[in-house]
Amino acid sequence: MKVLYYDCFCGISGDMNLGAMIDLGVDKDYLLKEISKLKLEAEYEINVKKTIKKGISGTKVDVILKNQDRGHHHHHPHNDEDNHESHHHHHNHESHQHHHNHCHHHHNHEHHHRNLKAIENIINSSSLSDRVKKLSIDMFMKVAKAEAKVHGKGLYEVHFHEVGAVDSIIDMVGAAICLDYLKVDKIIASHVQVGGGFVNCAHGIIPVPAPATVEILKDIPIKAGLVEFETTTPTGAAILAANVDEFTNKIDFSIDKIGYGIGNRNLDVPNVLRVYMGRADEKEKREEQYILETNIDDMNPELYSYIEERLFEKGALDVFKTPIIMKKGRPAIKLSILVDDKRERDVMEIIFKETTSIGIRKYRVDKIMLQRDFEKVSTKHGDIRIKKSYYKGELVKYKPEYEDCKRLAKENSMPIAEIYRGLSKAVEDI
Repeated sequence: MKVLYYDCFCGISGDMNLGAMIDLGVDKDYLLKEISKLKLEAEYEINVKKTIKKGISGTKVDVILKNQDRGHHHHHPHNDEDNHESHHHHHNHESHQHHHNHCHHHHNHEHHHRNLKAIENIINSSSLSDRVKKLSIDMFMKVAKAEAKVHGKGLYEVHFHEVGAVDSIIDMVGAAICLDYLKVDKIIASHVQVGGGFVNCAHGIIPVPAPATVEILKDIPIKAGLVEFETTTPTGAAILAANVDEFTNKIDFSIDKIGYGIGNRNLDVPNVLRVYMGRADEKEKREEQYILETNIDDMNPELYSYIEERLFEKGALDVFKTPIIMKKGRPAIKLSILVDDKRERDVMEIIFKETTSIGIRKYRVDKIMLQRDFEKVSTKHGDIRIKKSYYKGELVKYKPEYEDCKRLAKENSMPIAEIYRGLSKAVEDI
């Protein structure tokens, strides 16, 4: 299994991510060619160079915005994400736009006021692949939702300066192109360093991490206070929030390749993002689930099959009944339901509304599953889906779908056992 690991010991920003990806082996020319499909070349240029920060060599990417109506380039190195001396860093919405407004306020107004709709249009009308479009829009959505919440606006009302700025579009679409290019099976990241202190922006002084950044990093483990500086930007946070499958500081895979993306700041620690590409053994899948159970001794047994149906409709993963003897020798049924945390409330509601139960026990279980896939097999009686299960990458068992066998037995007016027998023969021939 191919694994990509983000080591965010000094946070992450959009440009550091692009640098790290190229350093890891994403083809630079491929990346630039794909980015050009956005048809925004008139507004930016991208510089990529090998450089050294605190003795660590890596790749640095600068997105330079062009100042069109002055007829010369307005150099705006991608310090945005990092540069606090100048007052136009990435996430400081208005300030980013103020910085440009005095240059081309009239000519290019929409240029800096792109909202989510405009960005979705730029991405969707490009010739990028569907997967890259989807990944890009997922990341923008993370930032849009955070900005909307922080500013108390509707999702499509937010006029992004942060996100509307061309450099953010390039950072996020670029991230999507790189992740699509690397084709990994799993993306993992360390806990995320967000920095500390305060920054100056159009709203006045705001704390680090900026409100939008914290909003995006909800439910993600963070570390703070390494330096008095914003080490993780909203763009960097969105790249992680939309794509990472697991956040852990444990590295239990073998590392094949290492890449460094260089940031703009000179801090006491190296301002770099480190990424690893590695291989992990295929493990059995583990999922955290819950068992809800209740003992019922006073319900019409005819209702169980109806209730079971409703529970499955509401997302129960399994439902089973155990005959038990309760106090005073009463025969009863223990109803057990396996569920994940997303469906737990819906399932509970069915139990309380549809059964005579007045109390539920809940406990956490770890469910360990073999990797599995389905294959259709043609037998002389018709097609049957087969569920194949693998242990450590090796096929250990297969089993036909009962519903298919039942249907074919009826259609062919023959015993179901004969359908199963015909199937083993067909599977052996594969």
